[in-house]
Amino acid sequence: MKRYDAVIIGAGPNGLSAAIALAQAGCAVLVLEAKETIGGGCRSAELTLPGFIHDPCATIHSLGVTSPFFRSLPLKKYGLEWIFPPASLAHPLDDGSAVILERSVEKTSQSLGEDGKAYQRLFSPLVENWGKLSKELLGPVPIPPRHPLLLARFGLIALRPAASVAAGRFKGKRAQALFAGLGAHSIQPLDNIMTAAFGLMLGTSAHAAGWPVARGGSQMVVNALAQYLVSLGGEIATNHPVKSQADLPDTTVALFDVAPKQLLEIMGDRLPDGYRERLKRYRYGPGVFKVDFALDGPIPWKAADCLRAATAHLGGTLEEIIQGERAVGEGEHPQHPFVLLAQQTLFDPRRAPDGKHTVWAYCHVPNGSTVDMTERIEAQIERFAPGFRDRIIAKATRSAVEIEAYNPNYIGGDINGGVQDLTQHFTRPTARIVPYSTPLEGIYLCSSSTPPGGGVHGMSGYFAAKAALSMLGKKASALIEFQPAEAGL
Repeated sequence: MKRYDAVIIGAGPNGLSAAIALAQAGCAVLVLEAKETIGGGCRSAELTLPGFIHDPCATIHSLGVTSPFFRSLPLKKYGLEWIFPPASLAHPLDDGSAVILERSVEKTSQSLGEDGKAYQRLFSPLVENWGKLSKELLGPVPIPPRHPLLLARFGLIALRPAASVAAGRFKGKRAQALFAGLGAHSIQPLDNIMTAAFGLMLGTSAHAAGWPVARGGSQMVVNALAQYLVSLGGEIATNHPVKSQADLPDTTVALFDVAPKQLLEIMGDRLPDGYRERLKRYRYGPGVFKVDFALDGPIPWKAADCLRAATAHLGGTLEEIIQGERAVGEGEHPQHPFVLLAQQTLFDPRRAPDGKHTVWAYCHVPNGSTVDMTERIEAQIERFAPGFRDRIIAKATRSAVEIEAYNPNYIGGDINGGVQDLTQHFTRPTARIVPYSTPLEGIYLCSSSTPPGGGVHGMSGYFAAKAALSMLGKKASALIEFQPAEAGL
């Protein structure tokens, strides 16, 4: 049996990123993946009809394109190409218009009427400093901060509820709805503290870098990571589930791209009692219900500008989005859910046969839900695009429980790897000086249940690898020093 410096369990974006960072430092690395294909929450497949390529999970890579670690890698050489729609986001309204989040802050503000100046004051300083800010936010909290004044400016607003920021900063319904939709990516009631952070971060990244799709499907992101890893001498084995430590080959360290619940199942009683109890108390958030559509034409939006963006937020006004997300937080299934939608084939036609289209849509539901939300999601789309149902030729659905069956990291359908509220954001998965470490020597976590949390960005894997290097006797400086993300990519 070959001995490895490091074995990584899970070939999602974080597991592969951890493996790459370790291989860059000269380690002998093996990645074990339980499924037949690599990717975790970043795969592509024909879910509806032959020739229709869908992304079962992640599809719009707002953080992937600005990830400091991804940007340091030669992923383009290995087939990854980002496609940038003309606009980052469309938020249609009942009056037949739509709020469009353009790459330009100024152009976006011009469509917000009386709130235009307030919008510029909120986002312009953050967009101008996104390169510095992204390095502060996409990782564990730096102590001391590298850019304290910038981080303080962000934090004074970010630590507030998205609902209060939207209502307090803006007077008109257009700007309020736009910010509410951004904040709803937190998958929490918008009255919760720190939900504004999601609105600020995603809005800033949309202006600074755009919200792209990967040409050919999200699978291309992990395929590029895997090919680069192999070029460094790393190894990948699929169809290799790890159910106990006995399933691991001989290795010095093991990095788990799994949820805390899975780590408990794998490591069992080897974990100290106190740490095991803290992992049991780790909180998972609402799940999602997902529908993938195959269409015989583009979505017939009332607001034609919606065709300029790959992403659409369907939720109407600030008040409606607040009500819907609050209902989910209380364990209910909203009649009018906030729907996140992607229309990738408008900009990547190779994902469907000529003239056909794919649509990706989900809404939030209580954790572990088995309720079918298809009709409610379709009704929200039809509300802003009459005739949408007439263009459906096939669909595939997954409930929150089925989402977890597809990817065991998504406990109860929670795609964020655990609630990311004020308390748990800073203690993912438990309160430790090095959050990626465990009390067991050589055992680390590198999943989205560690800082900085959910999203296809690989930063959790990168920082977990750095934490493991000291035990391997390698210097962290041996890693390629990535450059900060730049505005105007």
